[in-house]
Amino acid sequence: MSKVIRLLHGEFGRVALLEMDAPLVTHAHHHCHILCKVAGPDIAFQVRGQRCPLTDNNAVLINAWEEHSYLHMPVNGKNPILLALYLEPKWLASFSKKFLASSHPRFFINNLSGLGSHQKQALEKISMELWWADQITHDYLESMLLELALSFMVNTDVLTQGDLRNSQNNLAFMDPRIRKAIHIMRTSPQGLSDISTVAQSVDLSRSHFFELFRRCTGLSPIVFANVLKMEFAFDALANKDDNLIHIGDELGFSAQSHFTRFFKQHQGVTPSLYRQQVEKAPKLDS
Repeated sequence: MSKVIRLLHGEFGRVALLEMDAPLVTHAHHHCHILCKVAGPDIAFQVRGQRCPLTDNNAVLINAWEEHSYLHMPVNGKNPILLALYLEPKWLASFSKKFLASSHPRFFINNLSGLGSHQKQALEKISMELWWADQITHDYLESMLLELALSFMVNTDVLTQGDLRNSQNNLAFMDPRIRKAIHIMRTSPQGLSDISTVAQSVDLSRSHFFELFRRCTGLSPIVFANVLKMEFAFDALANKDDNLIHIGDELGFSAQSHFTRFFKQHQGVTPSLYRQQVEKAPKLDS
């Protein structure tokens, strides 16, 4: 089982320092996703079918809703330690116009980015704070995340105003049946377990629905549904109000073990361990 060294939730999204010891299934996020190696052997991710190595000298950049998986490659029994940033596009856009299109599927032009000395220093600063600091204030964490995120934004100006408008109104240009299906999937977590029922509700055969959904979104409906399930689970586990059985029931899992297996395949840890480790980043009183 992977080890959670530090895990913070906030308006910025999620920040995780993780020791990885197993591969992760193909998945996606609605976040702007930045992955850096902190220690251990070189590893790789697969992004849109392409292998992206992660080393001391580069970061892997993954766009919102971009399919990817983690390829675990331990060396001599040693596991890698990763810094994973899951940054909310709305939060990013509130700080700089550079981030207005951070939810666009071409925001990061390349999935690999070399690390300069300034980026390595920012990465080390964030990692050390996560590893050793008992308390990290919200404002200080935000400033560190923005410093690192801004350093990767040098190539985003190639997005046109048309691209930006489409990223803000992408549902308006979709086939209306897929738009309806996405609404159903977003508003009914329990219904995400049966994609065939969603297809029937928009008058499409299962095969046609899968083909049209991927054409409109770039994702399979199963991966999209799994994104929604995981985001629901992340929020519920961070709030720490509902018990795990209730969360699994809400997501349509017939047994707690099924929810646990699903969560671990996507996150590398069990939902109970995730809940034990997650912290809500504190805010300073204004």
